[in-house]
Amino acid sequence: MNQVSFFQSIRLKIIVILSLFLLLAIQVIGSYFGQQLETTLLASHKDNVDERLQVLVTNLEEAFRTERSDDEEGPTLQEEVRDITSRYSSDMFSELQVIDSQFRVLGANSINMIGKKISGNSSIRLALLHGQPDKDTRRNKESSDRVYVRTVPIMDGDVTVGAIYSEASIEGVYNQLQEINQIFLNGTLLAIIVSVILGVLVARTITKPITEMRRQAMVMARGDFSRKVNVYGQDEIGQLAMTFNDMNDRLKLANQSTEEERRKLSTILSKMSDGVIATDEEGNITVMNEPAQRLIGITLNDAKGLPLKEVLQVEDKVVDVKELEEIGSLTIDFSDDDQLFLIKANFTIVQDEEGNFNGLITVISDVTEQEKVDRERREFVSNVSHELRTPLTTMRSYLEALTDGGALEDKELAPRFLQVTQDETERMIRLVNDLLQLSKMDHKESTMYKKRLDIVPMFHQILDRFEMNKTEKIYFERKIPEESISVWLDQDKITQVTDNIMSNAIKYSPEGGKITLQLVKEPHRVRISISDQGLGIAREKLDKIFDRFYRVDKARSRELGGTGLGLAISKEIIEGHHGHIWASSKEGQGTTVYFTLPLTKRKRGSKK
Repeated sequence: MNQVSFFQSIRLKIIVILSLFLLLAIQVIGSYFGQQLETTLLASHKDNVDERLQVLVTNLEEAFRTERSDDEEGPTLQEEVRDITSRYSSDMFSELQVIDSQFRVLGANSINMIGKKISGNSSIRLALLHGQPDKDTRRNKESSDRVYVRTVPIMDGDVTVGAIYSEASIEGVYNQLQEINQIFLNGTLLAIIVSVILGVLVARTITKPITEMRRQAMVMARGDFSRKVNVYGQDEIGQLAMTFNDMNDRLKLANQSTEEERRKLSTILSKMSDGVIATDEEGNITVMNEPAQRLIGITLNDAKGLPLKEVLQVEDKVVDVKELEEIGSLTIDFSDDDQLFLIKANFTIVQDEEGNFNGLITVISDVTEQEKVDRERREFVSNVSHELRTPLTTMRSYLEALTDGGALEDKELAPRFLQVTQDETERMIRLVNDLLQLSKMDHKESTMYKKRLDIVPMFHQILDRFEMNKTEKIYFERKIPEESISVWLDQDKITQVTDNIMSNAIKYSPEGGKITLQLVKEPHRVRISISDQGLGIAREKLDKIFDRFYRVDKARSRELGGTGLGLAISKEIIEGHHGHIWASSKEGQGTTVYFTLPLTKRKRGSKK
């Protein structure tokens, strides 16, 4: 968040507002005071002029009533008027004239005007002819000063005998008003300066806690709730600060709770074996945990913002992402030419408080192994059914031939048919026994009786037995060391494993072929290998020979009487001894089956 400049701050606004309020108040008061003062001063000045004129009029009226002729002793009217005019003429009047009824100036404060006739002044004419007084304010033509002009008639009873014309300067009143306004302006400026200083102090008092709360809000926005705002009083701002601190505590608790829940959720998502994908209301990916990234083969950075339909490759199955919730779950095939890979996706919608669609939660899991198990189970049932049906069909055919009577009477066919029936019966017994043995191993019901045994003479005995019972022209090569090799094992089970591998080697070895049994002592284990010179196994089929009922050449295997379970049983037995079994082969060059057994240096119990 950017720092607020002084010219944008609330402090400047408070200072400006206070100053404007004070300036407005002073201007209103000053305007009213100036107007009233001007009116009062002018009225007072005019009243003084009017009073002086009234005294002058009274004296002049008395002089006009006692007017004497030229023969009488004493001052004449003109002299008396001059005397009265000189006595009452002062600095108050800038111009004073006493005019008789003949429009002749009898007296004036300007000697040059005495004796002259005035005919162009309308106010004097109105006063002399009609006895009508007049007052006016105007500017003097010579000095341009503002003057108060009065024309007052001099009455003798009801007859106008003369008039007084006066001009009193009022420029002094306006000069006085200007001085007062200047004083008021200086006071206004001083008041504004004081108000600005007070405004700064008041604004600081108001804005300081607000500024602190702003800083605290910025700190809180970064997730730091350790600080508190200072409370400077119990007013509204103080209560706001206390409320802010309370909100800080509540946000701290809420943030801790949210962070704790987030960590729990993050831990759960990271520790889940299933993948979790979350979308927004548009169906675009927002969250994806690590298992989901591994399953789909895309990182969160690459998948974020992409449509879920596109990432899960279900565009052909749904148009709107909301339809996925109605579908509930989908099994999506991510297989390629080399490997089967199936993912199961379960969909759940997320709704807001009003029930509107707010996103989708998708849980995905790898169901490849489950599908493989299901396929193997189905294939196992099919194989068992097929393996049982073949001998049963054969037995049924031969038994029907015998029961019909014809073959039973034939002394050559009957024993041969019975021999075939017996062979097929023994084949089914072997199959059932193998299945029972595998079932016990699957359910951990098969007990191994292990003991410490030197395996060198044991393998010599096994080879001796095969050499004595061989009917084909097959040669056996022994690569067995002379030293003693002690292993903790179940002799019968390991003998069964060796018999199964040797039997397969004999079945698939050509006439004159060689079978080699080799023992190699390695660190912590002994490796046994049995090699033949048969047709070999293709590389893509090599890993499947330990699967149940799997045959490389099914027609030849059945012809030789195999059930397809020998190597599967051998694998279970070797793994039960904590060993490992595998094969290597090249087509046309034979096959080698390896299995390992741990040496007795590894302490193990006598039973499993």
